[in-house]
Amino acid sequence: MTDPLSALLLLSDQEKNARGLTHTPREIHQQPNTWAVTFRQLQSMEFSLAGVLAECGIHSGSPNPPDVILTGAGTSDYIGRCLQGLLQKHWRCSVRSLPSTDLLTGLPEAILPNRPCVLISFSRSGDSSEGVAVLSLALEKYPQQIRNIVITCNRAGAMANMRGVFPIVLDDAVNDRGLAMTSSFTNMLIAGQYLAFLGASHPYEPILNALTAMGRTLLVPAAGIASTLARNGYRRVCFLGSGALHGVAAECALKVLELNAGRIATLAETFLGVRHGPLSFVDSETLVCAFLSGNPDRSRYEIDLIEEIQSKRLAKDVLVLSPRPAERTRDLSLHLLELNAPADFPDECRPPVDVIVGQLLAMFLSIENGIRPDTPSTGAISRVVSHVRIYPPGS
Repeated sequence: MTDPLSALLLLSDQEKNARGLTHTPREIHQQPNTWAVTFRQLQSMEFSLAGVLAECGIHSGSPNPPDVILTGAGTSDYIGRCLQGLLQKHWRCSVRSLPSTDLLTGLPEAILPNRPCVLISFSRSGDSSEGVAVLSLALEKYPQQIRNIVITCNRAGAMANMRGVFPIVLDDAVNDRGLAMTSSFTNMLIAGQYLAFLGASHPYEPILNALTAMGRTLLVPAAGIASTLARNGYRRVCFLGSGALHGVAAECALKVLELNAGRIATLAETFLGVRHGPLSFVDSETLVCAFLSGNPDRSRYEIDLIEEIQSKRLAKDVLVLSPRPAERTRDLSLHLLELNAPADFPDECRPPVDVIVGQLLAMFLSIENGIRPDTPSTGAISRVVSHVRIYPPGS
């Protein structure tokens, strides 16, 4: 029997076009296969990438390593949130994730005086108004203090072609044509993870191979569960995650919101944070999606929270994503996905795989709501936000 995602891929071109399913299902499905392409591309750039990082004071043994700011807007901002802890761990310097929508008016407050800084900008198109403006501001106002790296999926984008910028341009196949970012999100994440491991004592390739295997294995069962749950008529979806997986929760919440044209309310929180007010969001029309940590010091708190939600019968349904089979997690919910991650696989490397669950859920909810996943907006949002009026500072 064909799984629900493959069934969409087998539709005729005419039906895909009529239902707005030309791009989004394919772009979700292709992700595990594209990660190896991105990895090989960055491998071919290893010498120049290592040189740029060394010039920036990263991996150079410098007593004065730079501050690092990861930036982007919307989904691209969540890439930074997923990478912040991993980069800080491997680069051993201060790494912050700040949205370009904040930096546009707050860059001076984000840059510490007399401190070298590396600004890493993520942008699918490289043409978003705020991203271009922040990069231009950094180049103009801080030419000596800030070094600029851009990770993008569009070779023709403005950000990839600015003088003074080191561009990392990914394969055009991951420059998503659908409104919502899927392949572009996970492949820019893979690029960021590659940079984290560049020069490390242990290589990134085994991590990449494990991610690819988990992603390929997850697609079919995740599509099955997402398709089934999407028929349950939720009005709200709450995503929970800790650490890097909180970044995944935020991205999944945005995907459901975008692909359903705002008809489904969403929330992203941490397991420990949700009790302090946000748990009031969860009601009898809510799906809770929980990304469990592989770290037992975290997961025991997370499991306690899910058990509380179940015992109080707060939610309509709970979907649990667990890194590995475990007796206690199998009692948490009727809806359980297991990644079969290798032992001690780090949470901070899981985001490219875990986010697939939210992408699939968003798409199948969109279909059930009679919305076109490729073009779900009624005009409120667009694929590239390039119409924001930019005001010069002090004007």
